[in-house]
Amino acid sequence: MWQLTNTVRHYPWGSRTVIPELLGELAPAEEPYAELWMGAHPDAPSLLSTGTPLDKAIQAEPDLMLGAAVRERFGGRLPFLMKVLAAERPLSLQAHPTPEQAQAGFAAEETAGIPRDDPKRTFKDPFHKPELLLALTEFEALCGFRPVEESLHCLAKLQVPVLKPTIAALARGGLRAAIPQLLALTPELRDELVTAVAAAAARFVAAHDPEFINTYRWAASLAETYPGDPGVVISLMCNHLKLAPGEAVFLPAGNLHAYLSGAGVEVMASSDNVLRGGLTGKHVDLAALIEVLDFTDGRVPVLHPVLGPGGLRYPVPVEDFDLTRIQLDAQAGTITADGPQVLLCTEGAAELTSAGGTLHLTKGSAAFVPAGTPVTASGPALLFRATTNLG
Repeated sequence: MWQLTNTVRHYPWGSRTVIPELLGELAPAEEPYAELWMGAHPDAPSLLSTGTPLDKAIQAEPDLMLGAAVRERFGGRLPFLMKVLAAERPLSLQAHPTPEQAQAGFAAEETAGIPRDDPKRTFKDPFHKPELLLALTEFEALCGFRPVEESLHCLAKLQVPVLKPTIAALARGGLRAAIPQLLALTPELRDELVTAVAAAAARFVAAHDPEFINTYRWAASLAETYPGDPGVVISLMCNHLKLAPGEAVFLPAGNLHAYLSGAGVEVMASSDNVLRGGLTGKHVDLAALIEVLDFTDGRVPVLHPVLGPGGLRYPVPVEDFDLTRIQLDAQAGTITADGPQVLLCTEGAAELTSAGGTLHLTKGSAAFVPAGTPVTASGPALLFRATTNLG
């Protein structure tokens, strides 16, 4: 096993304190720290303590690093990516494709000769990107479409005349009619609509009307950051989720979502396919987004852990990844998995021992453990373990 050196990604929505504090930096950072990546994604692979990038080490010895079952199922690549995410400002409204959609979209853009680093490139790889977000702090997000009847009430309550076409489309044809109608508006109509919606939402917030108050508060706030963005109106039709620390949410393909604020551990399929729908200055491919969106309405369940081997496990319906929260005490215990493991320490200090030697993980550090390697661990420490989910 190896201790990892991991990459920080700097995006404007990140925090100057959360990840720096996790990494033991004494002063707030000069630029936002948005994500800490742990894995073998080719854009930012972790480095082994030998200096070798993890993706290259896996390519050199896939059976040793991944195990035969993972190598065969996922084509010799680590199928998951682990992150610490810290959002001080909202991320874009976005969705991710199914495996079939990712393969078709990637092949089409490759054939068209669109460079993979082109800002207008939509499919960066041929893989899907389901993800799990586990809250480390109170965490707020928009996740999936709320029940249509509730959305109709939420929109109508604002009493905004320019919203009538959207309300009519939603009442007549559901979300599949209303969302494209909004995204197709001219810039002038977008500005008029978003300005009116934000003003009406702010009035309800100022009046302390409890119904939809969080939804309206965020709509008014988002309109200040993204004036004229139809994502502000779409946010009114999304479930507003508030996670307590230790709670999680699973986001399957097609789920329209936006992380609003907070910090969490995120585990996902190792992909960079993001189709944006608003609340962003980046490229929005409306046709591709509509193709992948899941227009099903209803509540998105909060995921609570179940007791599993070594700790509290967050079960998900995909094979790419699995996440367990492991609370270590001074008594040594065994951490073993059939597949490869990435272990992240977020509190305390852990001692990990295997046949290859001993590692000491402190707050903010992580390790890679090859498939099937028995590891004895002691703390006190809090670890998060990402591995595969092949039954």
